[in-house]
Amino acid sequence: MFGAFYRALSQVFDRRFRSVLLRGIGLTVLLLVALTGIFLWGLETIVPDTVTLPWIGPVGGLDWLAGAGGIAVMLVASVFLMVPVASAFTGLFLEEIAEAVEHRHYPSLPDAAPLPWREQLAESASAFALLIGANILALAVYAFAGPLAPVLFVALNGYLLGREFFTLVAMRRVGRAAAKRLHRKHVAVIWVAGALMAAPLSVPLVNLVIPVLGVATFTHIYHRLVR
Repeated sequence: MFGAFYRALSQVFDRRFRSVLLRGIGLTVLLLVALTGIFLWGLETIVPDTVTLPWIGPVGGLDWLAGAGGIAVMLVASVFLMVPVASAFTGLFLEEIAEAVEHRHYPSLPDAAPLPWREQLAESASAFALLIGANILALAVYAFAGPLAPVLFVALNGYLLGREFFTLVAMRRVGRAAAKRLHRKHVAVIWVAGALMAAPLSVPLVNLVIPVLGVATFTHIYHRLVR
C-alpha cells in the first residue's frame, strides 16, 4: 500500500497528472465556493438586517454576524464535504489517470477498454449517494463518539472510498462482476488503503490532490493484487 502510494506520489509532476490535478483542484474549489455562496445567500434571505429587542431597541449587524458564522460553518463542513466531492470527481478523471499510470509503470499491458460513460456515471452516482447517506447517518454517531469520532470517520470513509476507487479501476480491466469479486477477496487491504486516502481529506489544501492520488494508488494496488 505504501509502495503504491509512493509510486503514485512520484508521478504527480507528470504532464498528464499535472493537467488533471489542476482541473480537479479548480473544479473542487469552484464547487465548494458555489456551495458556500448558496448557503450564505440562504442565510441572508432568512436573517434580517436588524431586530428590535425588548428594553434594548434595534440591534443591527445580524446579517454580518450570520455571514461570518456561515463561513465558519462551511469551513468545518468542507471537511465532510470533501469526501463526496472526491468521490464525484473520481469518475471524471479515472481514465486519464489510470492510463497515465499504466503507460509509465506497466507498458507491456494491452490498452484497457474504456468504461462506457453510462456505466461509469451510474457507478460514481451510486457511490456518491452512498457516501452522502452514510456520512449523514454517521453524524449522530460522531456526536457521541468523543475522541473516537475521527477514527470512525476515517474507518467509514476509508471503506467506502476504497471500494469505489478499486472497483472503478478494476472495472476497466475485468468488468463489474469480477471487480466486485476482487474487492470482496481483498477487502482488508483495500479498506486500509482507502483509510490512507480518507485521512488527508480532512486537511485543507492537501485534500485537493487526494482524488487524483487515490485513482493512481489504486491502479497500482489493483495490478499488484491480480499478480
